[in-house]
Amino acid sequence: MKQVWRVLGMLVVSIVCLQLYFVARIVVMKVVAPQSTTFQRSEALRLARENHQILWTQEWVDDARISKHLKRAVIASEDAGFMDHGGVEWDAIQKAWDKNQKAQEQADKRAARQAKFAPNKPPPVPKVIGGSTISQQLAKNLFLSSERTFIRKGQEIALTYMLEAILGKHRILEIYLNNVEWGEGVFGAQAAARHYYRVDADRLGPNQAARLAVMLPAPKRFEKRPGSPYVMGRAGTIEARMGAVEVP
Repeated sequence: MKQVWRVLGMLVVSIVCLQLYFVARIVVMKVVAPQSTTFQRSEALRLARENHQILWTQEWVDDARISKHLKRAVIASEDAGFMDHGGVEWDAIQKAWDKNQKAQEQADKRAARQAKFAPNKPPPVPKVIGGSTISQQLAKNLFLSSERTFIRKGQEIALTYMLEAILGKHRILEIYLNNVEWGEGVFGAQAAARHYYRVDADRLGPNQAARLAVMLPAPKRFEKRPGSPYVMGRAGTIEARMGAVEVP
């Protein structure tokens, strides 16, 4: 029994030390921009394996050099309650969970039918949606893997509250916009503005910003057709909402 308690004690100490490490990293980010994120490093390794080279574009720009149109567009598209919530929107997480459960049930039914009539075909994969806020997305991209487990989600939520408490909305959005993916090897607002429109991030107009915001959920897919009817139509909807969006 003593051995069990010793192991549990060591586990608790390890978890506490890990959280203190994360806190220290986030405190540094108040004044020092992160050089890279966990997601970016994993992408660099993937590109190196697949292409035997890393085509990478990223340039940090301070908040003042990012178009307010882009800030409003990203908030309107990704996290309309960004300025009001404390980092996590539990209702959105619950709705996403319910939808994902239904999608999994439907995929299981299709897989059962397919097993009878087309057993050699790969099983259908359910479309999984997230209920993550901008703060949660940043927490995941900065520190965590993309695996979907309860432990990873719990750590993501803990990191989100750390980011909110230590950095605040202004810095969270600044770091997010400088590191989020906008295409294969394209990271951050400045790289995206140059890649798609040949302008700097502070020169983006409302429609350009809205179109970039549309791309965020699936940048590699939308990069192939940035002017598709879906992107243009969705951008129009986001642009119409931007005027009511508050930015930090």
